[in-house]
Amino acid sequence: MSALDRVLDTRPLRGHPGFRRLWLGTTASTFSGQVAVVAVLAQVWDLTSSPVLVGVVGLATGVPIAVFGTLGGTLADALDRRRLVLVTSAAAAVVAGLLALQAAAGLRSWALVLALVAAQTGATALGSSARRTFVPRLLPRDQVGPALALHHVAFQAAMLVGPALAGVLVAGWGTTAAYALDAAATAVSLYGVARLPAMRPDRTDAGRGLAAGLRDTVEGWRVLLRTPVLRAALATDLTQTVLAMPVALFPALNAERFAGDPRTLGLFLSAIAAGGIVAALTSGPATRARRPGLVMVWAAGVWGLALAAFGLVDGLVAGLACLAVAGAADTVSVLSRGTLIQLATPDSHLGRVSAAEYVVGAGAPGIGNARAGLVAGYLGPELAAATGGAACVACVALVGATARQLRRWTVDGRDRCGGTDHGA
Repeated sequence: MSALDRVLDTRPLRGHPGFRRLWLGTTASTFSGQVAVVAVLAQVWDLTSSPVLVGVVGLATGVPIAVFGTLGGTLADALDRRRLVLVTSAAAAVVAGLLALQAAAGLRSWALVLALVAAQTGATALGSSARRTFVPRLLPRDQVGPALALHHVAFQAAMLVGPALAGVLVAGWGTTAAYALDAAATAVSLYGVARLPAMRPDRTDAGRGLAAGLRDTVEGWRVLLRTPVLRAALATDLTQTVLAMPVALFPALNAERFAGDPRTLGLFLSAIAAGGIVAALTSGPATRARRPGLVMVWAAGVWGLALAAFGLVDGLVAGLACLAVAGAADTVSVLSRGTLIQLATPDSHLGRVSAAEYVVGAGAPGIGNARAGLVAGYLGPELAAATGGAACVACVALVGATARQLRRWTVDGRDRCGGTDHGA
């Protein structure tokens, strides 16, 4: 292993062309997706000047993720996963093209924008579970972890650079250019998937019917909700995302503080990613912690405090610093929660519980943004951010105080289910 691989293991990229093509395509679509996020926020704000309707963008993403993400997990265990990802990615590229067309045509319909965002999100969510199964099929077992790390680095880099570039694109060429870039990158990402072999699920009961698959999905949720340590981890995640999600507030805050400059709007999202990258690159102590649940609780509290401060401070540098701290805390929370869920879940239910975690982790922020926009419509964006962050801190403290299993669960504990009462 080279010196570089000891820092960031790049063997999956160097030795496996199939993974390399997949990684490049996924990175491109992730990057363009971050550009599109800023374009949507900017366009809806330009059309409505309403933080409430900007918040509705969260519902347009959160609800499709919850519905189609769950259905996609079931389909991924019944169909050829490669074909499912090809179809859903092609649909997402088409919808991105329609977003570009409506912007170029000057239709000025916020309802149409939200409908297209919901359609694109639903298509992506439908194929997301299937896409997550490719890595173990393409690589030897000892390279699966490094491959996931490479995907995580690419995601954080996309979050850092994509919104900043989006601000420049929207300021110079309008939202049409941002949407067109997303459509093109999503279409390019199809190449990496098209070159893969067939990816049929490796299970004897695959294709046994949608009803049976849905029963399996319900069983995964049952385990998640009836295992105390998993239930507490879920509650902490929901507290962070539903009570203190700030993205829907960015256009209104940007308008009040920085005259609505699209470049500043992009910097808000990039600041969160900058903190996340720093935390990821220095995550050794957090990932080696014996009690990841306790680390998660503290990190969730810091997330809430940082976002409350973001609503109260004045000046660009101070605001970006608060968002960077929030991004770092969120990364620590995500890593700790992922460790806990992977180790505390019975192996027989790990796939379904992981799918349920994805639905919550990817869908709840949309609900949180909708809540933030609604509150901002009554209190203003500053108070919405401050009160949301404070509510998050209070609820995290309540979960931490009452969930003894979460605080005390250890990575080397004998009870992998953390005191489960689900009977599995």
